[in-house]
Amino acid sequence: MFFTNSLENQLQRWHETIRNQPQNPHAYIRRGMVYFQLAKIDESIQDFDTAEKLDERLKAYLWQRGLSYYYAEKFAEGAAQFEIDLTVNAQDVEETVWRYLCIARLSGVELAKNSLLTVRNDPRRIMRRVYDLYAGNCTVDEVLNIGKSEGIKGNFYSHLYLGLYYEAENNLELAQKYIVKAADNYKIDDYMWYLAQVHKKLRQWA
Repeated sequence: MFFTNSLENQLQRWHETIRNQPQNPHAYIRRGMVYFQLAKIDESIQDFDTAEKLDERLKAYLWQRGLSYYYAEKFAEGAAQFEIDLTVNAQDVEETVWRYLCIARLSGVELAKNSLLTVRNDPRRIMRRVYDLYAGNCTVDEVLNIGKSEGIKGNFYSHLYLGLYYEAENNLELAQKYIVKAADNYKIDDYMWYLAQVHKKLRQWA
């Protein structure tokens, strides 16, 4: 992966920061994020857990840990993390969609759909349309069209969340198609782009 070297450099810097500031919870969060980007999922969870131990007020803000839980296949813990996150960020479609994805992997799509939490005011048009898809209120083409109208970032998010949607449905062919396209064709400077890379690596998708 072409970004591995810079991530390894970041990891070394956070190792050093933590050696010098072992009680700094934010350093553990940042190192945990780098571990995740390197597909070192268990190490990322350990760092997020350490951050929470150092400052338990951070618990509701550790959305990154929820993503790591998903890839560690700790779906109950992931759903619980995203529920807590929504208490401080109630209008974020991504939080409720990731909760849906965890519940779908744990208990099936029907239960996930029936327990999809209401989100009305996410400012991002593409994420509002993604929410409609997961709620069963719009088509795949509508998601792709909104994504296309919003440029590279919109295209990235439409393809990522379509891929995740199809993975929940156990349609791995379409899941792979959309996530690989998100990762390869729509590079953005965003944690979620790295997530698409991690997804590809862990699923061994070319």
